[in-house]
Amino acid sequence: MPTNALALLPEIILTLTGVLIMLVDPCLAPSTSRKPLGWIAIGGTAASLVAAWYQVFSLGSNAIHAFSNTIQVDAFSVLFHYVIGAIVLVTLLGSLDYFEGNAGHAGEYFALLCFGAVGMMLMTCSVELLMVFVGLEISSITTYILCGFRKGQATGSESAIKYFLLGSFATAFFLYGVALAFGATGSTDIYAIAHGLETTSTPALAFTALALILIGLGFKVSAAPFHVWTPDVYQGAPAPVVGLMSTAPKAAAFAVLLRITFTGFPTYQHRWSILMWVLAALSMTVGNLGALLQRDVKRMLAYSSIAHAGYLLVAFTAFPFDGIAAACFYTATYAAMNVGAFAVITQIAGYDERARTIDDYTGLGQKRPYLAALLSFFLLSLIGIPFTGGFFGKFYVFSAAIHGSHVWLAVIGLLNSGIACFYYLRLLAAVYTRPGSEAARLDQLRPISVPAAIGLGLAAIATLTLGILPSGAVSFAEYASHSTLIEQARQECAAHPEGCHLQLQFDVK
Repeated sequence: MPTNALALLPEIILTLTGVLIMLVDPCLAPSTSRKPLGWIAIGGTAASLVAAWYQVFSLGSNAIHAFSNTIQVDAFSVLFHYVIGAIVLVTLLGSLDYFEGNAGHAGEYFALLCFGAVGMMLMTCSVELLMVFVGLEISSITTYILCGFRKGQATGSESAIKYFLLGSFATAFFLYGVALAFGATGSTDIYAIAHGLETTSTPALAFTALALILIGLGFKVSAAPFHVWTPDVYQGAPAPVVGLMSTAPKAAAFAVLLRITFTGFPTYQHRWSILMWVLAALSMTVGNLGALLQRDVKRMLAYSSIAHAGYLLVAFTAFPFDGIAAACFYTATYAAMNVGAFAVITQIAGYDERARTIDDYTGLGQKRPYLAALLSFFLLSLIGIPFTGGFFGKFYVFSAAIHGSHVWLAVIGLLNSGIACFYYLRLLAAVYTRPGSEAARLDQLRPISVPAAIGLGLAAIATLTLGILPSGAVSFAEYASHSTLIEQARQECAAHPEGCHLQLQFDVK
């Protein structure tokens, strides 16, 4: 297979899937169910995961470079391909019946999910900042549209407009940061930027470029103080879309952030690690304190996502190997438990959002015991209870921070985890409270479909496995971290051949 085709094989499959859905959709009568289009999207997403698996066995000991070295496929990018593909697959399975009988444009929804995944995957394997920008725009445009997909709901339109306007400003910050990086180093290639920083005559300009890039990506990951859009957008967007956008775009943005900081600006780590320390502490605290005040479930989980972005940012303060591995593992863990929680909410709330507040979940344990059990499990994992993925993810991240001598940041994280128990357990208490008049709407819930049950089962199995048998995922995360640092060493060898032998000896050890 040609190198260029192999490097973008998952993206090519998803692009063709989205195009096929768009071609088939007009051929169906307006009154016909769009479920077959959903199954096409599910098949294409599953095929992209198989393609990512094929890439792993094609890597060998070297990364795959394609399209004039703007694309780099290594274990790091493949891991995020797996995470993003799995999120999209669970979202598709959980929302296959979501638009049934309510929207005649459901075919567009399935196509947009595929195209959005293409942009997110492209971000994770790009080592050229302009290519990252292209992937970021593909991902952003699709999520802007998906936020307002319920056309008859005013809150949906408000959500889409707010996300679009604020997202455009954030993208401008990112693009201006790329321009300044080019001015400071003469390149927009991440490895060339790292080399250019050693000889640049304008270090202040280079650090300003990094700060602007961090602002742009901080918006995408909902890190405080760039989080103001999150509660309103999550509240107005459809539940399955919130489950997607709270996990997959964040995973892609964190992948880019890891490459830019640890690979593109390693010589400035003593500076940007301080910024990450502040952002992590602020995000954890603002997210958890904000969630305490919420009665709307989606707004509560929006603030929760801000807090979890802070937990993940803790990994950026650690040493490179520990930090990259911990961030990769926590991203996978958070994706599993959060997309699972929103898949349950999708089944409970439905297209018309019948259940919005915590009170609306009263009596769920008696009316729908299986959904209540799954929701409880995902919420306990978000808290960080032992034998769940959330516990080991936080343990891994905080251990990496302590190893990097950031003990107080780990203490702040632990204190915030204790605060988070209150609002998660408040929802759990409502779920298992004796049903009252609020529970009447729960009688209107449709039975869980087989695809939705499969999606929920996959999310639950992943969350449980990452909690009780994390060794495989940890090994893959460490392999991803190692491959990233090895490739960085190879690029440094190309720039400084005289020190190549010593550097490679160190990497082998």
